[in-house]
Amino acid sequence: MTEKELTELIKEISLRVFHKPFWHQGIFNSRLRTTGGRYMLQSHNIEINPRSYEKFGFNELEGIIKHELCHYHLHIEGKGYRHRDADFRKLLKETKSPRFCSTLDIQKKRQSSKRYVYQCLSCNLDYIRKIRMNTERYRCGRCSGKLAMK
Repeated sequence: MTEKELTELIKEISLRVFHKPFWHQGIFNSRLRTTGGRYMLQSHNIEINPRSYEKFGFNELEGIIKHELCHYHLHIEGKGYRHRDADFRKLLKETKSPRFCSTLDIQKKRQSSKRYVYQCLSCNLDYIRKIRMNTERYRCGRCSGKLAMK
């Protein structure tokens, strides 16, 4: 599906479900990781995660579009468009739009899983840290003994 086809689909769903036109663009954004789509407040465009469409199919895509159109139409009309607003929740129920999309496998951060283990020389208490620390500057929190890397 191209972005032009996506925009046409959003326009069609907007007219069919909300009985209001969609005047902006639908865009695929593969950088979205944890969400199926988002409504952009500044540009009024709707961004869709292409992985949601690939993984869950057309019904999930339609649900995401309806959810984002709830944000869109309420924001354009100056009503409460945020998830916590009563206007938003009411419109979700009226249009049978999903509150949440199906979860994608979230990629873990590209952080090293390396851990540094320090041990107190007096009481043998272990300290596990993600970041290296200067053992000359710090002492044991329990007994104030010297620390050494294990």
